[in-house]
Amino acid sequence: MATNRRVSRVAELIKREVSQMLLNGIKDDRVGTGMVSVTDVDVSGDLQHAKIYVSIYGTEEAKAETMAGLKSATGYVRSELGARVRLRRTPEVIFIEDHSIERGTRVLTLLNQLKDERPSEMLAENGNNADEYDDEFVE
Repeated sequence: MATNRRVSRVAELIKREVSQMLLNGIKDDRVGTGMVSVTDVDVSGDLQHAKIYVSIYGTEEAKAETMAGLKSATGYVRSELGARVRLRRTPEVIFIEDHSIERGTRVLTLLNQLKDERPSEMLAENGNNADEYDDEFVE
């Protein structure tokens, strides 16, 4: 078993190398359909498996096409990782689509909507001037 520090170092190294491959190495046109970025890499404790989380910007069709291209490029990515990263065994690679950025954007949008609605509701209840509440809602 590798130590936690080594696992995290290997994960960061894989993240950097796969990001470089997405920019320059992978020639599959499907991967270029959506804008792709590596958000996280989860490496197992024995360094045998690597889950690579990618965020894809674009339409649902472009996302599906990009994921298909990434899945077909796993053999290439693994062989390139073996050449670039010196490990006893090159980990198996799995690409997983990460939706956390979309969820975060959605939550922020909802919070902003609530913030915009709240002062008007408070004014209607109290019948007061909006200037009294400006200090409470300043970011």
